[in-house]
Amino acid sequence: MLAPGEMRAVIGPNGAGKTTMMDVITGKTRPDTGRVVYAADTDLTRLDEPAIVSLGIGRKFQKPTVFEPHTVWDNLLLALAGDRRPWFTLGARQSDAEQARVDEILGTIRLREHRHRRAGDLSHGQKQWLEIGMLLAQDPRLLLVDEPVAGMTDAETAQTAELLREINRTRSVVVVEHDMAFVRALDVKVTVLHEGSVLSEGTIDHVSEDPRVIEVYLGR
Repeated sequence: MLAPGEMRAVIGPNGAGKTTMMDVITGKTRPDTGRVVYAADTDLTRLDEPAIVSLGIGRKFQKPTVFEPHTVWDNLLLALAGDRRPWFTLGARQSDAEQARVDEILGTIRLREHRHRRAGDLSHGQKQWLEIGMLLAQDPRLLLVDEPVAGMTDAETAQTAELLREINRTRSVVVVEHDMAFVRALDVKVTVLHEGSVLSEGTIDHVSEDPRVIEVYLGR
């Protein structure tokens, strides 16, 4: 169970069910049995993907997906929650509220100095931050983040941990990750999955010392 406003790290060997868990939460996969209860009384397994997004659940996949020909600013503008009908173009006048919101997100994701750069020219780590920013633009209550530091430099990894902790001040976050140093830096409760079930749960020190976790994951 994830408490409102909590950040949780999820780890486990390949095939443990981490991606499937996120697929079920977001409606991409329907389970044969069981429920996924959100906001106390909503069973997500009864809803389709757009309905789940509208509830405030956002997902970031491992590989960043951004509009590479467009600037960082325009990527965030396109992602803003609200009316984006086909007649909307990037040349349309931006409201003061939209400009303020994009600027706020740029500050959060550490890309203010890169607002006019093409997204395709960003580093891998910066693209990851931009996609997180695009999720924030949709104003989600819960973020599901899949291996956010894969391929990042050590400096980018440290900044990503700081970024997620900042986001967690106002939103719930679930982070799936293999980098144990990064998980330790998050300093949150850890859930270990194995073969589709919870194998262990607790602090990073607790699960790291669990003989079952060492056997099926850390000892490999």
